Amino acid sequence: MAEFICNICGRKNNYSGEAFDREQPSCGNCHSTLRTRGLIGALSMELFGLHLSLPDFPRVKSLRGFGTSDSGPYAQRLAEVFDYRNTFFDREPRFDISSEPAESEKYDFIISSDVLEHVAPPADRAFRNARKLLKASGVLVFTVPYDLEQSLEHFPDLHEFGLAEVGNRTVLVNRTKAGEIQVAEDLVFHLSPTGRSLEMRMFSEQSLKDTLRAAGFDSVKLYSENYPPFGIVPAQLWSLPIAARKGPFAASVDNMRDVMEEWQQLRKRIAQSKWCRLGGKLGLL
Repeated sequence: MAEFICNICGRKNNYSGEAFDREQPSCGNCHSTLRTRGLIGALSMELFGLHLSLPDFPRVKSLRGFGTSDSGPYAQRLAEVFDYRNTFFDREPRFDISSEPAESEKYDFIISSDVLEHVAPPADRAFRNARKLLKASGVLVFTVPYDLEQSLEHFPDLHEFGLAEVGNRTVLVNRTKAGEIQVAEDLVFHLSPTGRSLEMRMFSEQSLKDTLRAAGFDSVKLYSENYPPFGIVPAQLWSLPIAARKGPFAASVDNMRDVMEEWQQLRKRIAQSKWCRLGGKLGLL
């Protein structure tokens, strides 16, 4: 029997030692999945250059983050340590990443977990909008389901559309820009915190790389490395977390000041610990 620490909540978990299914809850406390642990693992590496669990993230309020329907277990902690706000497509605070954002070059990071396969086409518009939101050294950290080879846009002519119940099935009815009426059946839905989300496309690994580079991202990294201490051991080599940088990482003066203040407070807490005082008396520290 092996162990891992959930990097979302910090809980120690026993597991078989085998690779994890992407969507199977595997933390006994917060029910995190391989997908969410991998996402936070990638964010930690992009922001700090090392693997930190979310409870150990330093408080750096000068780092600005933007969430797209982020889940509660990690969204709350991100708001505690960063200048971070979460948004949603279907409720307040609302934000549709496929629409032109009013803000630009404002955020150090954007985090998104299995959202971009659901945005209306064309998909490249959402990636361009994400890049617009980021500062010059900002990073988009995200997950989407993707295939190693084949990509498929399910509704390439989507324009004016809606879902309808016909018998015991849900169908999509679309009026194209040319006025043609289309009806699509055999729809694929993913479960979301607010119900069902329609799958608009299946990316391939190469189509994602091409789309990100066409949107203007400077570098694209797929997080394929295992990190067993945090239970990041995927069973498949696809649908992995991805980090797309607008530009090379550069810590600002405010970032460094926040980190130093956090470190000084940590040193004070350690110095006030009875164990530290005892270690000092014994000559161990």
